[in-house]
Amino acid sequence: MSGINKVILVGHLGKDPEVRHLDGGVTVASFPLATSETYNKDGKRVEQTEWHNIVLWRGLAEVASKYLQKGKLVYIEGKLRTRSFEDKEKVKKYVTEIVAENFTMLGRKSDFEQSPSTTLSSSQHTEPKIDDEFTIHPSDENGDLPF
Repeated sequence: MSGINKVILVGHLGKDPEVRHLDGGVTVASFPLATSETYNKDGKRVEQTEWHNIVLWRGLAEVASKYLQKGKLVYIEGKLRTRSFEDKEKVKKYVTEIVAENFTMLGRKSDFEQSPSTTLSSSQHTEPKIDDEFTIHPSDENGDLPF
């Protein structure tokens, strides 16, 4: 029996996407995403913010770099990935990221500078059509990731 690894987040970008071009022309974009929840503690309303590391690959990364900016509200579907690396002192570190499989820009039409309510599949090569929301899907149909 196989497991399920599915994450759904709605939050605001903490900064503009950082875009890198790897060997072989593979594009990767990453940014922090803030989600918040409120609760009552001792009769006072408390807001708790959680930060998530979001990673997008290939065509999805290219589209994110064009349309997403710090502060934008976005709906993201993806999966959790934990990876390790060595820091400068050769200490092994671990980081958990959400690898986005698609995203939808949320908010008012006036919040978007280009094609405000647009649905786009990254496999499309024509101008996106106007719709209720702006949904981006990965261009790589096989879902393979270069790690």
